Amino acid sequence: MYQSKIAGLGKYLPDRIVTNDDLSKVMETSDEWIQERTGIKERRYAKKHEETTTTMAAKASTIAIDRAGITKEDVDFIIFATLSPDYYFPGCGVLLQRELGITKTEIGALDIRNQCSGFIYALSIADQYIKSGMYKNILVVGSEMHSMGLDFSTRGRAVTVIFGDGAGAAIVQRTDNKDQGILSTKLHSDGTYAEKLAFLAPGSHGGYHNDQLEEPVDYGFDKSIDYGEIFFTEKMLNEGKYYPRMEGQFVFKLAVTKFPEVIGEVLEDAKLETSDINMLIPHQANLRIASFVQKRLGLGDDQVFNNIQKYGNTTAASIPIAFCEAWEEGKIKEGDLVCLAAFGSGFTWGAALLRF
Repeated sequence: MYQSKIAGLGKYLPDRIVTNDDLSKVMETSDEWIQERTGIKERRYAKKHEETTTTMAAKASTIAIDRAGITKEDVDFIIFATLSPDYYFPGCGVLLQRELGITKTEIGALDIRNQCSGFIYALSIADQYIKSGMYKNILVVGSEMHSMGLDFSTRGRAVTVIFGDGAGAAIVQRTDNKDQGILSTKLHSDGTYAEKLAFLAPGSHGGYHNDQLEEPVDYGFDKSIDYGEIFFTEKMLNEGKYYPRMEGQFVFKLAVTKFPEVIGEVLEDAKLETSDINMLIPHQANLRIASFVQKRLGLGDDQVFNNIQKYGNTTAASIPIAFCEAWEEGKIKEGDLVCLAAFGSGFTWGAALLRF
């Protein structure tokens, strides 16, 4: 069986910086309110109609490919994680292939819709493909353009202040070095409370997936009407049902439980201890969550990397962006034990342990 390693990392952040004070001009919020609840000071927004989830991914991918010492034509599979695709369909994988100019090779492209844990899921899949001998160089990408679908009003502030745009990429490559590479990945999900953190409309569900909710969501659907040709209802538009919704406290409590559990799983699988970790890179969801997990695991400040203060939550892109930035700053060196972990909508969560 082959071993897989991270051969190259790349990231892209849009130029436009949006501060908490900027948001306070369009909704009832403040820098103090946002920092206290999330730890975020600013985030990046892409240029609407000029940049997309795919174009940002292409910029991050180009850097990762170059750093891996390969050409675009050497990439033999693409795995693209996002919750904010350019189109409802087709997915961003084929769009990225076109953007990079490698359509002639007709390589496969897979789209991952696991939101915050999308990059971990994608990395785990890439690891299995490499280890099976099917591929040699897999481009794994997480990219998000949240700013095109947020509610910039006081009604939506609890969600809107959290998210930012950006992209991160990695080349997962075959290696014969058994002392280097991905040691373990663990993936989990539980859809019981899926609607606690979700983008519910539009969708094909018709508002009927509410059995598990304590307070079922009223989408304004009249069951006597055939909605086969109706995408939006007036009630959905008036009440902003087409924006993301989140029950923050519920998500927080579940996240701080599942993060340490899955990190413990990959360590146990590799027969290592928490103290062996040189760098933990958690999904950048909330600085309070990251701090709670750090304290629970007994890790020092030099063992955990956070950049949510500068970029907000970039969902599937947050781990590869943070991974790349930590490496660029010299905080991750060859031979270091790196743990990546994420928890998010679905609910899905996972972790990856690797020797860099």
